[in-house]
Amino acid sequence: MVNVKHGVENTAKEIATRFDFKGTPASIELKDKEITLIGNAEFQLTQIEDVLRNKLTKAAVDVRFLDAGDVQKMGGDKVKRVIKVRNGIETEMAKKIQRFIKDSKLKVQAAIQEEKVRVTGAKRDDLQAAMALIKKEMPDLPLSFDNFRD
Repeated sequence: MVNVKHGVENTAKEIATRFDFKGTPASIELKDKEITLIGNAEFQLTQIEDVLRNKLTKAAVDVRFLDAGDVQKMGGDKVKRVIKVRNGIETEMAKKIQRFIKDSKLKVQAAIQEEKVRVTGAKRDDLQAAMALIKKEMPDLPLSFDNFRD
Protein backbone atom coordinates (compact mmCIF):
# COMPACT_ATOMS: atom_id res chain seq x y z
CA MET A 1 0.00 0.00 0.00
CA VAL A 2 2.96 2.32 0.57
CA ASN A 3 4.01 1.95 -3.07
CA VAL A 4 0.40 2.57 -4.16
CA LYS A 5 0.35 5.78 -2.10
CA HIS A 6 3.62 6.93 -3.70
CA GLY A 7 2.26 6.10 -7.17
CA VAL A 8 -0.88 8.17 -6.53
CA GLU A 9 1.19 11.10 -5.22
CA ASN A 10 3.51 11.00 -8.25
CA THR A 11 0.48 10.84 -10.57
CA ALA A 12 -1.01 13.90 -8.84
CA LYS A 13 2.26 15.80 -9.38
CA GLU A 14 2.34 14.89 -13.06
CA ILE A 15 -1.31 15.90 -13.53
CA ALA A 16 -0.58 19.28 -11.93
CA THR A 17 2.32 19.96 -14.32
CA ARG A 18 0.98 18.56 -17.60
CA PHE A 19 -0.16 21.08 -20.19
CA ASP A 20 -3.24 19.13 -21.31
CA PHE A 21 -4.63 19.10 -17.74
CA LYS A 22 -4.17 22.87 -17.13
CA GLY A 23 -7.42 24.60 -16.19
CA THR A 24 -9.33 21.35 -15.78
CA PRO A 25 -10.63 19.72 -12.60
CA ALA A 26 -8.39 16.70 -13.23
CA SER A 27 -7.33 15.17 -9.90
CA ILE A 28 -6.57 11.92 -8.15
CA GLU A 29 -6.79 10.97 -4.48
CA LEU A 30 -6.37 7.89 -2.30
CA LYS A 31 -8.66 7.11 0.64
CA ASP A 32 -8.37 3.80 2.45
CA LYS A 33 -8.12 1.30 -0.42
CA GLU A 34 -9.91 3.36 -3.06
CA ILE A 35 -8.36 5.66 -5.66
CA THR A 36 -10.72 8.33 -7.01
CA LEU A 37 -10.05 9.88 -10.42
CA ILE A 38 -11.87 13.11 -11.34
CA GLY A 39 -11.89 14.75 -14.76
CA ASN A 40 -13.89 16.55 -17.45
CA ALA A 41 -14.59 13.54 -19.64
CA GLU A 42 -14.06 9.81 -19.79
CA PHE A 43 -11.12 10.38 -22.14
CA GLN A 44 -9.38 12.46 -19.46
CA LEU A 45 -10.01 9.74 -16.85
CA THR A 46 -8.39 7.23 -19.20
CA GLN A 47 -5.32 9.45 -19.50
CA ILE A 48 -5.07 9.82 -15.71
CA GLU A 49 -5.45 6.06 -15.30
CA ASP A 50 -2.65 5.45 -17.83
CA VAL A 51 -0.34 7.77 -15.89
CA LEU A 52 -1.29 5.98 -12.66
CA ARG A 53 -0.61 2.53 -14.14
CA ASN A 54 2.81 3.69 -15.39
CA LYS A 55 3.74 5.09 -11.97
CA LEU A 56 2.56 1.94 -10.17
CA THR A 57 4.45 -0.31 -12.58
CA LYS A 58 7.64 1.65 -11.92
CA ALA A 59 7.01 1.21 -8.17
CA ALA A 60 6.80 -2.59 -8.65
CA VAL A 61 3.04 -2.78 -7.93
CA ASP A 62 1.14 -5.35 -9.98
CA VAL A 63 -1.63 -3.39 -11.74
CA ARG A 64 -3.83 -6.49 -11.79
CA PHE A 65 -4.63 -5.58 -8.17
CA LEU A 66 -6.66 -2.60 -9.43
CA ASP A 67 -10.41 -3.01 -10.00
CA ALA A 68 -11.65 -0.04 -12.03
CA GLY A 69 -15.28 0.91 -11.48
CA ASP A 70 -17.70 2.54 -13.88
CA VAL A 71 -17.57 6.20 -14.87
CA GLN A 72 -20.01 8.23 -12.76
CA LYS A 73 -21.37 11.69 -13.54
CA MET A 74 -20.82 14.41 -10.95
CA GLY A 75 -22.25 17.93 -10.80
CA GLY A 76 -21.66 20.10 -13.86
CA ASP A 77 -19.49 18.51 -16.53
CA LYS A 78 -17.30 16.47 -14.17
CA VAL A 79 -17.02 12.71 -14.15
CA LYS A 80 -15.30 10.37 -11.71
CA ARG A 81 -14.11 6.78 -11.54
CA VAL A 82 -13.36 4.83 -8.37
CA ILE A 83 -10.60 2.23 -8.54
CA LYS A 84 -10.47 -0.30 -5.72
CA VAL A 85 -7.09 -1.66 -4.65
CA ARG A 86 -7.25 -5.35 -3.79
CA ASN A 87 -5.02 -6.57 -1.00
CA GLY A 88 -4.91 -10.24 -0.12
CA ILE A 89 -6.97 -13.13 -1.46
CA GLU A 90 -10.76 -13.22 -1.26
CA THR A 91 -12.18 -16.12 0.77
CA GLU A 92 -13.70 -17.72 -2.33
CA MET A 93 -10.38 -17.76 -4.21
CA ALA A 94 -8.52 -18.95 -1.10
CA LYS A 95 -10.87 -21.94 -0.85
CA LYS A 96 -10.31 -22.67 -4.56
CA ILE A 97 -6.52 -22.60 -4.09
CA GLN A 98 -6.81 -24.83 -1.04
CA ARG A 99 -8.93 -27.32 -3.03
CA PHE A 100 -6.36 -27.39 -5.89
CA ILE A 101 -3.59 -28.19 -3.44
CA LYS A 102 -5.55 -30.94 -1.68
CA ASP A 103 -6.60 -32.52 -4.99
CA SER A 104 -3.01 -32.50 -6.28
CA LYS A 105 -2.01 -35.27 -3.82
CA LEU A 106 1.17 -33.37 -2.91
CA LYS A 107 2.45 -33.91 0.61
CA VAL A 108 1.64 -30.38 1.72
CA GLN A 109 -1.11 -28.80 3.80
CA ALA A 110 -2.91 -25.58 2.90
CA ALA A 111 -4.53 -23.37 5.51
CA ILE A 112 -6.39 -20.10 5.04
CA GLN A 113 -5.11 -17.38 7.39
CA GLU A 114 -6.87 -14.01 7.12
CA GLU A 115 -6.23 -12.92 3.50
CA LYS A 116 -3.49 -15.48 2.82
CA VAL A 117 -3.14 -19.16 2.06
CA ARG A 118 -0.33 -20.75 4.04
CA VAL A 119 1.13 -23.93 2.57
CA THR A 120 3.32 -26.09 4.80
CA GLY A 121 5.26 -29.20 3.95
CA ALA A 122 8.33 -31.17 4.94
CA LYS A 123 10.18 -30.95 1.62
CA ARG A 124 11.07 -27.83 -0.31
CA ASP A 125 10.45 -29.64 -3.62
CA ASP A 126 6.83 -30.30 -2.61
CA LEU A 127 6.35 -26.63 -1.75
CA GLN A 128 7.83 -25.54 -5.07
CA ALA A 129 5.58 -28.01 -6.89
CA ALA A 130 2.58 -26.48 -5.08
CA MET A 131 3.69 -22.99 -6.16
CA ALA A 132 4.04 -24.15 -9.77
CA LEU A 133 0.59 -25.78 -9.63
CA ILE A 134 -1.05 -22.60 -8.37
CA LYS A 135 0.72 -20.45 -10.98
CA LYS A 136 -0.41 -22.84 -13.73
CA GLU A 137 -4.02 -23.16 -12.55
CA MET A 138 -4.57 -19.44 -11.89
CA PRO A 139 -2.42 -17.42 -14.30
CA ASP A 140 -4.65 -14.32 -14.19
CA LEU A 141 -4.54 -14.02 -10.38
CA PRO A 142 -1.71 -11.77 -9.13
CA LEU A 143 -0.01 -13.81 -6.42
CA SER A 144 3.18 -13.39 -4.45
CA PHE A 145 4.97 -16.17 -2.63
CA ASP A 146 6.98 -15.86 0.58
CA ASN A 147 9.39 -18.51 1.76
CA PHE A 148 9.89 -18.45 5.51
CA ARG A 149 12.33 -21.32 5.53
CA ASP A 150 15.35 -19.42 4.18
